[in-house]
Amino acid sequence: MQRIRYSRYLKSIIILLDLMVIAAIFIFFFISRNEGLKYHRETWYQNAFSLILLFLFWVLLSGRTKIYNIPRNLTYTLFLERLLIHFISFILGVLLLGKVSKNVFFNSDIYWLSFYLLIFIFLAKSLIYFAIKYFRSLGINYRNIMFLGDNDSTEILKNIFKDRKDYGYRIFEYENSANTTDNLVDFWKKNGIHTLFFSTENSYNEGTETEIFKLAEENKVHISLIPSITQNDFFLYDLAYIQTQPVLNQARYPLDYYSNFLMKRTFDIFFSIFVLAFICSWLFPIIAILIRASSKGPVFFFQKRYGFHEEVFSCIKFRTMVVNDESTTSTTRENDTRITKVGKFLRKTSLDELPQFMNVLKGEMSIVGPRPHMLAVDNYYKPKIGRYSLRSVVNPGITGLAQVSGLRGDSGDVEVEMKKRVLADAFYVKNWSFVLDLVIILKTILLVIGGDKNAK
Repeated sequence: MQRIRYSRYLKSIIILLDLMVIAAIFIFFFISRNEGLKYHRETWYQNAFSLILLFLFWVLLSGRTKIYNIPRNLTYTLFLERLLIHFISFILGVLLLGKVSKNVFFNSDIYWLSFYLLIFIFLAKSLIYFAIKYFRSLGINYRNIMFLGDNDSTEILKNIFKDRKDYGYRIFEYENSANTTDNLVDFWKKNGIHTLFFSTENSYNEGTETEIFKLAEENKVHISLIPSITQNDFFLYDLAYIQTQPVLNQARYPLDYYSNFLMKRTFDIFFSIFVLAFICSWLFPIIAILIRASSKGPVFFFQKRYGFHEEVFSCIKFRTMVVNDESTTSTTRENDTRITKVGKFLRKTSLDELPQFMNVLKGEMSIVGPRPHMLAVDNYYKPKIGRYSLRSVVNPGITGLAQVSGLRGDSGDVEVEMKKRVLADAFYVKNWSFVLDLVIILKTILLVIGGDKNAK
């Protein structure tokens, strides 16, 4: 419920500053120790490429060392450990690159350079760490939380949060003596609850617990379980500690990790720019002329759809139907008379989806992800199909695993087919990888060339 809007942008700014520092230090040492190469254009091109390799290595390495992931309960000791491991791995990588490439850029006073880089990174990162802690202690960058199930474990955790203001948690007390879910969603919305700490030792019956978890998923409220010491069979949760109190955090999906998100977003941007510049620049005018010649009406069709965390956005498509009043409420049917001849071809080849590369550039969509449905479709199926809301924890895609697996169109038992799509989307969310995205893109290209028989 509580939206954390700027954390990813803040991480991007910090990464950019780190890369600027690395560039400044390396270039300073290179110029100061290699005056003879100062104005050699060919050498500068080579070294610019070398610097880009350093940037990529630094960012990719951060995905393993997690130096840009600072949980609220992260201790300074663990933070320094991560920083040291990252720094040592980075310098070893630089030395290895220098030996393999024999590039003077990597060998120019590497030991002195490493010393200055270590001092600066150590001071800068420590400053950022304590600044974040300080702002959280002032009530800035806090998260609204609540507890369900009162026992010794929850009391211990509450006291920890009250004592450690720098963790940045604001506790809201929920009073419900009847142990029901009445008014729970209203309470979340009113107080902007981000995380629900739920004790595994509670007086709720199984049906009520199931309802609480379902409501939390639908309303994007994170759940952290507070287990008893004797319970250890929680495969869907990661064990963590806040001081001495164990908690079980909901398992993170691959795209919850910033390094994976950054890799996917970077690919989306460059791939979209390539398609728009080299394919859409000449194909759009042709398609536009054909659409206008086939029927009256606009070239583009805008439809409201749910995106990341169910935020509504305008999905852009080429118009494939005659202008009608049911386009935003009624899905396509077998032999739908509303579809024009040109529209039928565009749907068969998926060319009607090309304008959505503009949605990708805007950050509303991704190249690969669960396909966004009409608002009415989502609202209808969400309460009927379990795990349906899982689709919205990632950006919707132009193409997706369900589409390249033949789960497209509205033929047969629509509800059964929708359940299959949701299963495919859930698998994608839980098992995302960059290679999986590439495979889906390749299959989509083959479908576009050969035509998709399931497209309606």
